[in-house]
Amino acid sequence: MSNPRKRAFGVALLAIVGIWVLAMAGYFIAKNAKVTAEKVRAYVTAVNLSKLSAAERAEALRKLADMLNRLSIDERREMRMGRTIGDWFTQMTEEEKAAFIEATMPTGFKQMIAAFEELPADQRKRTVDNALKRLREPRGESGGSNGTNATPLSPELEAKVRTIGLKSFYSESSAQTKAELAPLLEEMQRNMELGRPFRGR
Repeated sequence: MSNPRKRAFGVALLAIVGIWVLAMAGYFIAKNAKVTAEKVRAYVTAVNLSKLSAAERAEALRKLADMLNRLSIDERREMRMGRTIGDWFTQMTEEEKAAFIEATMPTGFKQMIAAFEELPADQRKRTVDNALKRLREPRGESGGSNGTNATPLSPELEAKVRTIGLKSFYSESSAQTKAELAPLLEEMQRNMELGRPFRGR
């Protein structure tokens, strides 16, 4: 009787240990698979875009876009407003820049722009003001290129967004200008997803 009991106990113990090992393995796999801002910085630092072949550049840019899209919106904003992505962006061709911007903009942002354009002028102004205000709010030491929050748009770019209209201006802009607009568009898109797309504070 004692042997069967010992055998059953041993089997149960092995099962428990096996489950624990599988759970820990799953935890570490998930942890390592999670994309973080630090991993994006490490990837950009480790890869010299200028020394890659055309096929390697395309793959590197695809991987970077995928990594950015898996970040939280706050982390993605930090990447866009800091130097991490900027250093690569300056090395991209115009075609690469355009493709990269399209690949990393949030889903539905074009519909958001269209809805924004339907608003009266005063609401459009208030919407842009509120989005810019939130972008300038302190977000920790990594929130800007120099450890402080960078101004998301230049005064000239802000003026064009307000006077020309976001939809027309975006469609006619260069890839570089679209990159500068990206944090603003993402903030407005997040407001829409939170159910407060164009409300004042």
